[in-house]
Formats: sequence, structure tokens, C-alpha cells
Amino acid sequence: MFHVTVKSPHSINETVEKLTANLKEQEFGVLWDFDLRGKLEEKGQTFDEDFRVLEVCNPKVAKDVLTRNLLAGYFLPCKMVVYVEDGVTKIGMPKPTHLISALDDSELTSHAEAVEERLTIAMNQTVNG
Repeated sequence: MFHVTVKSPHSINETVEKLTANLKEQEFGVLWDFDLRGKLEEKGQTFDEDFRVLEVCNPKVAKDVLTRNLLAGYFLPCKMVVYVEDGVTKIGMPKPTHLISALDDSELTSHAEAVEERLTIAMNQTVNG
């Protein structure tokens, strides 16, 4: 599977707030919190579910990865989503290991494994804490 998705017992806003705090504990910051539903409505399109896209980054890891291979920039910053589907709040992300595999570089794969682990910890802390 190319992604990780977990269910949250919290509202979407509470989930984003808790996730942001847990990401910070894992040394990741939220660069951008994009309210997709709000933007679509602003453009005259109705979308029934809340959907937020978070772009998250650890500057040191990003620098290390980009120094190794600039093409890794296609996968940065890491994207996470928080959305409501059928009344259930969910957190998801594409697996960094899956994305970086396109570059076929074992050192980059090691970075992606560490990032994936830390982001998954933050997701699990959000839904279990």
C-alpha cells in the first residue's frame, strides 16, 4: 500500500491541532495548512466533506535529502491530509518510502524510513492521546 491512514476520535480541527503538536515533538513543522473545502467553496464549488492538506517539513532532513539528490524535491515537503469521510475523521499520508523508491538510492531510502516512522508516530499519538 502506498499510504498510511488512521481514524481519529477527534473533530477535524482538534485532530489538526493535536497532530501539529505531535509533529513538533518529532521535529517537524507545519509549513502550510490548506483548507481544501473552504478554497473550493470560495471558487463556487461545493464539497461536502472537510478536507485539510498539511505540508510538513524537518529542515535538516530536507537539506540532507536535497544535497544528496535534487530530484527528491519532487516529494518535499511531506504531505499529510486530515479529512472527514462518512462522519469519521482520518489522518493520512503517502508513504515517504514509497515515493523515494523512484530514485533508487539506499541512502535516501534510509532517510525516508526514518521520516515515515516519525510521521507515523505523530499520527498514532494524535489518535491515541
